[in-house]
Amino acid sequence: MAMEGRQRAGWRGFGVAGALPREMIRALAAASEDAGYHTFWVNDTPNGDGLAALAEAAAVTSGIRLGVGVIPLDRQPAEVIARRVEELALPQERLTVGIGSGHHKGGLARTREGATTLGDRLAVVVVVGALGPRMCALAGELADGVLLNWLTPAYVAPSAALTDDAAREAGRPRPLIMGYVRTVFGPGAQEVFAREAARYASFPAYAANFARMGTPAEETGVVGDTSAEIQAGLEPFTALLDETVVRAITGDETVEAYLALLEAAAPRS
Repeated sequence: MAMEGRQRAGWRGFGVAGALPREMIRALAAASEDAGYHTFWVNDTPNGDGLAALAEAAAVTSGIRLGVGVIPLDRQPAEVIARRVEELALPQERLTVGIGSGHHKGGLARTREGATTLGDRLAVVVVVGALGPRMCALAGELADGVLLNWLTPAYVAPSAALTDDAAREAGRPRPLIMGYVRTVFGPGAQEVFAREAARYASFPAYAANFARMGTPAEETGVVGDTSAEIQAGLEPFTALLDETVVRAITGDETVEAYLALLEAAAPRS
């Protein structure tokens, strides 16, 4: 569960798609631990089982936290998530489970029930993936934290305030404020990011998010050709978030391309 009474930590995580080949997941998880990242994250997608990917990561790591962000509850209900965490023998003491509503219809009620179920069943950190104000508030009311996505540094504070206020009103500890930040590095990566930004901007919920911020999707990423540029782009997020997740965008889906980004964005002591 989220820790009480501490200051914002400024941790950094490294995130990839759960659909990557298992040998790549293993290599990148081990490299993330060696590089000093706080958490190794995977996305859960229809063709990428996030929990199974984390089982691979757990096999080659010992201390780094493991996060999945986010599992849509309309595709995998909370009871199923809890059972699979136990069946896969995932290390709950270092596991963060991110959940999302999935389909917008009934999304708040589904997420409310899911966060409660997982909190009761598992000894893990539960965070809610949120774009809009109501889901940010729900994260503060019921979960250990919020996982923000596709946002600018300027939009972190108002989103965090909604989550913090809801937790305070519910008499709960200050929630974790985390954020996925798409980090674009290496040959061809900007073209890949442009396609992903356009795809997300076509979804109504994300389009509404970009409209609220007054910022197009492609301006929410950190883009750079050098480590110095990447570090400078991540710093405004690091100053505001408990954990800034470097959501890796590379031109080539190779271990070498991901390792280059991992090194460029690695936390600096």
